[in-house]
Amino acid sequence: MDSWIWWLLAAAALGIPLVLTAVPEFAMFAVGALAAAAVAGLGGGVVLETLAFVLVSVGLVAFVGPIARRQLRKGPQIRMGIEALRGATAVVAETVDGEGGRIKLNGEIWSARALNPDSVYQPGQKVDVVEIQGATALVV
Repeated sequence: MDSWIWWLLAAAALGIPLVLTAVPEFAMFAVGALAAAAVAGLGGGVVLETLAFVLVSVGLVAFVGPIARRQLRKGPQIRMGIEALRGATAVVAETVDGEGGRIKLNGEIWSARALNPDSVYQPGQKVDVVEIQGATALVV
């Protein structure tokens, strides 16, 4: 059998533990084996094939690995609690001005105050929550 077939089999074999363990390094080694298969297909010798495998695999592990791990560690950006209310749209329930008022935010009645003291919002009008201070929403 030609050596490029062996490299393709090695790449496929490295895909099995990747699927079973979800360790991204196996994918990087599989790409290295594909690079070695390409070199073998172009007529490179065993030394060039091995060199291609090592260089591509180590390069991916060294440069792409840290980026992938950093992205996996971050996780999804889910805003919770008060952070989730910033930027939300509310409906004015009682006139809101610089002194106070009430809004309906996510199905709940909140005390609110206009961010700009000169602004007045009438019942039924939609406003955006800019900030939450204690139990009061600042709106625009």
